Amino acid sequence: MPLKLSLRPDERFVLNGAVVQNGDRRSVLILQNKASVLREKDILQPEDANSPARHIYMSVMMMYIDEPRAGQYYQNFVLRMSEFMGVIQNADVLSSCINISKFCLEREYYKALMLCRKIIEYEDQRLGNVAPRLSAKLR
Repeated sequence: MPLKLSLRPDERFVLNGAVVQNGDRRSVLILQNKASVLREKDILQPEDANSPARHIYMSVMMMYIDEPRAGQYYQNFVLRMSEFMGVIQNADVLSSCINISKFCLEREYYKALMLCRKIIEYEDQRLGNVAPRLSAKLR
């Protein structure tokens, strides 16, 4: 099933590890086969990985956009996820963590990333982070 990307002017995205930037007009791309695509708004910069849940997101994101080296990032993911789950008592969040881990084992990294957003939101609420919304931090 093709993936249709509607891009804003100058919007960037990662396609199979390559950073691609749209031109000065809106455009639409249709990807006919499976590819690793991550829009600019979903990319977390290393300096913004400043909390346990964001470290998990960063590890999953790197597995997704650099799949040939996913094993290296997976080791960090396991460490970070184990630490995170060791201090969480909320059953819904723990369930999300289990599903994130399951998706990573199945190499369904994009699905794992989308679930990571839930644990980041939970963490922000618990820590009282009044930082810009999640999507703003993932740019």
